[in-house]
Amino acid sequence: MLKSLAAISTTSPLISTATTATAPKFSLCNPFLSLSKLRPKPASNFPQTHRTISFRTPQMNILNKLGFGPKTADPNSESSAIAQGPDDDVPAPGQQFAQFGAGCFWGVELAFQRVPGVTKTEVGYSQGFLHNPSYEDVCSGTTQHSEVVRVQYDPKECNFESLLDLFWSRHDPTTLNRQGGDVGTQYRSGIYFYTPEQEKAARESLEQHQKKVNRKIVTEILPAKKFYRAEEYHQQYLAKGGRFGFSQSAEKGCNDPIRCYG
Repeated sequence: MLKSLAAISTTSPLISTATTATAPKFSLCNPFLSLSKLRPKPASNFPQTHRTISFRTPQMNILNKLGFGPKTADPNSESSAIAQGPDDDVPAPGQQFAQFGAGCFWGVELAFQRVPGVTKTEVGYSQGFLHNPSYEDVCSGTTQHSEVVRVQYDPKECNFESLLDLFWSRHDPTTLNRQGGDVGTQYRSGIYFYTPEQEKAARESLEQHQKKVNRKIVTEILPAKKFYRAEEYHQQYLAKGGRFGFSQSAEKGCNDPIRCYG
């Protein structure tokens, strides 16, 4: 591949068919060579999602104005009023909900799946200004949604404090809108409470964890807002096989290291 690239003359108007077939394509909106083209093909037919890293604020372009591409949220719209409403879903009898944002929701969900007393997990989008957003909308950075995991748990077997302990252990709460290579407002750290008791426990937990770290914690603690369940292929993504088709255990009590992308 490198020889093919070297063989292309920048001054010659002619490019052979063979060279065109093997040379990587460049996009006008992304002039850099994508490393994803150099990766081996996954061994699984599971849907592949490649997260992109952007250090720029997405801008409205002509396609957005024509109604194509990711939607831009209007904080003053009717859509925003719905999205900013409380999560009105009801947990199973005797169960409680909790919502956490800690970066990419794939690995966070698997960690909570393994907790004894957690009876259900779902990944989705919350805290934004757009009703019924898609993954592409959220990744555009224009809707202000956070990638969250909604955890349903049995308080008789699993208390909220133990969920908070796992939350702190799964990410760096001192990096604003970033977890490792994942950059964007959707990756921000957040605890979204359903009850005054959860709020009190979350704030006390933050104070205790702040004593253990040298930098200021930027985790937001806010009421849980409307939860939009993410596309089906995101659900239990790593347990199903992840990017490369190697499923990771969701068994209760499992301590295997979590490969965040599969």
